Amino acid sequence: MFQSFDSHSNPTQHVPRLVALRAELAKRELDGFIVPRADAHQSEYVAAHDARLAWLTGFSGSAGFAVVTQDRAGVFIDGRYRVQVKSEIDLGHFTPVHWPEIKTAAWLREALPEGGRIGYDPWLHTRREINEIERGLLGSEIGLVPVETNPVDAIWKDQPAPPVGQVRLWPDALAGESAADKRARIAALLNRSEAQAAVLTLPDSISWLLNIRGADVPKNPVMLSFAIIEDDGRVAVFTDPAKLGPEIRAALGNQVTVLPPDALIPALTNLSGPVIVDPATAPDLVFRLIESMDTPIREAADPVIMPKATKNSAEIAGMRAAHLRDGAAVADLLCWLETRAPSLADDPLTEIDVCRKLEELRLARGIIDISFDTILGSGPNGAITHYHVSDASDRRILPGDIVLIDSGGQYPDGTTDITRTLPMGNFDPAVRRPYTRVLQGMIAISRARFPRGVAGGHLDALARAPLWAEGMDYDHGTGHGVGAGLSVHEGPVRISRVSDIPLQPGMILSNEPGYYREGEYGIRIENLIVVEPAESPDGRDMLGFETLTWCPIDRRLIDPALMSPAEMDWLDAYHARVRAEIGPLVAETTRPWLDAATRPLARG
Repeated sequence: MFQSFDSHSNPTQHVPRLVALRAELAKRELDGFIVPRADAHQSEYVAAHDARLAWLTGFSGSAGFAVVTQDRAGVFIDGRYRVQVKSEIDLGHFTPVHWPEIKTAAWLREALPEGGRIGYDPWLHTRREINEIERGLLGSEIGLVPVETNPVDAIWKDQPAPPVGQVRLWPDALAGESAADKRARIAALLNRSEAQAAVLTLPDSISWLLNIRGADVPKNPVMLSFAIIEDDGRVAVFTDPAKLGPEIRAALGNQVTVLPPDALIPALTNLSGPVIVDPATAPDLVFRLIESMDTPIREAADPVIMPKATKNSAEIAGMRAAHLRDGAAVADLLCWLETRAPSLADDPLTEIDVCRKLEELRLARGIIDISFDTILGSGPNGAITHYHVSDASDRRILPGDIVLIDSGGQYPDGTTDITRTLPMGNFDPAVRRPYTRVLQGMIAISRARFPRGVAGGHLDALARAPLWAEGMDYDHGTGHGVGAGLSVHEGPVRISRVSDIPLQPGMILSNEPGYYREGEYGIRIENLIVVEPAESPDGRDMLGFETLTWCPIDRRLIDPALMSPAEMDWLDAYHARVRAEIGPLVAETTRPWLDAATRPLARG
């Protein structure tokens, strides 16, 4: 299987590691150290070599960090992980800290009122992040100290080696543009901004630019690397050369040079400026190295980010095709689950059983990986927003449970991400109200029409309004960007109250409002959508969304009395399209179920 169900946390291991880290900090005359989830590329999903936060604390979430002093160890987590963290860390030695409500600097000021030296690894923190902490520490006696070697690595005796995943080509037919043309396009951007070069630190930016895909990070087909692109389109890539075979080297051409990782520091200290470096994504050390030579730096966004986020027609076509096969696989699973529900008492089914079945169905449709570990939460586990089922947590699914399934696949032509929530047999009818409100929020985003220039932050409230009217909400964004055959979570665009990036045609996002009742159940409904031009009667430049995901949305949990005629019309039209698009692709045994699952809602 692509997904592992090994338990991530063992308190008997993590407490001795905390003790060892404190001893190492004392040897280095440091009063504390920041341990981020991120690697040197700010990856959301990290290779085993870089999983320092999980190794130290047991917390396995995809976002967060720890701050360790001699008498405190705070694990900073956002709203997605406040239930999960309590089950993974030793609460007698590690303390959950609600972030971003509590800032790092504020916590340090309270933990070290007399001042102190706080170490950080300048490879693992962005310049913007370090600047923000330093601003928060102004007036205190606390100083941030960049370390030359990471103290966690010093005590991690069996730390896995850096990955050497083999690189494959991403066909120009799917990319819609050759790598040479992409390099020329980015070079033109550099020339217009009068920059000599740009430092690229995001692996998905480099993979997109060169039309390659890697295998260094599970679920994310990227090659861990750094790159420098110059204003004439030449690119130097810094990664283990063993990742790229002769076919890849030949395809990249002589304008792309592959160098080992230890060549990066000399290259950074020999640049001619101005050099574009992104303070939001590039390591603090990259800035320090360039600054050490007095080379002019122009702080600006990674120049590849927006071209990558704005998909062309070929990329969108590949995503459409992948979503049809994926929707059929998920529909087969939903049919199978509904068939199993009446016999759960005599024929047990667990969360891992369902994960395995879904992966089997996707494999039959050609996935090359899953796009993230399946979030399969039944009953109370569904209320854990990013729940990761393990052998230790695997729960038997019971009659009446509400089951949340958030999953996706990496196909040869695209990346998918879909969430469906369903009941296992008879259920508490009180669930219908929050489920319907979540569905109304998802429909509101799907139907949205908006003028060019509107950002995700402007649309986020549309998804929440039905829940807000009931005094409900959810502690995650409404949508994230999605890569085309790349990372399932792709910046910088998203539908979130903090996003101010205007939406543009070709941007692909998730649309996934939810509701979670701790200890009881979770609800989330998710489709992927792509921004497209929309008609306007007065000729205004308007945008809207095309839906990419085609799979039934459970009708049993809906309270039609709460829905408007327009919302019901949208759902009926969606289900008619589902039937037409994936009907020919589902298993023969699924077709009668699909017909029933996509019937129009009863009016009146």
